[in-house]
Amino acid sequence: MIILTKKLTFSPNNKPNLTIFLTAEERLKIKHTISIKESNNEDIKLLKLNLNRGNILKSGDILTNDKEDFFVEIQAKSEVVITVKSNSKLSLLKAAYHLGNRHVNLEIGEDYLRFSPDYVLESMIVKLGLNIHQEITPFFPEVGAYKH
Repeated sequence: MIILTKKLTFSPNNKPNLTIFLTAEERLKIKHTISIKESNNEDIKLLKLNLNRGNILKSGDILTNDKEDFFVEIQAKSEVVITVKSNSKLSLLKAAYHLGNRHVNLEIGEDYLRFSPDYVLESMIVKLGLNIHQEITPFFPEVGAYKH
């Protein structure tokens, strides 16, 4: 088992030994164990994340162990999401308000909103007159004002 305890910025000196793809929810967890199947589908590598409180993993982050002799690159994994689009920025703003009022993890783009599938929320957005569609893409929800 490799225990990853530090988050680094990328440099040529810490070229990753391994790249792992994590969902948005998995990128929020700073203490958990990840099983990685090797290319031969038989060997399993265990990575234990044991990062300090307050860390949030972003796509492109590099994690390492205490000895700094093993490097893992974090990338965002594609996942099923609901995307809301509208030509009206006010309509999107209203939808963001209602979703935020329900404490939904929400990705906010210039011309779209994105959240995890939930039929109640999807119905609410449609009733607000917005179009939704399901897609598979990396999900980057806002982390919140207090999590930096």
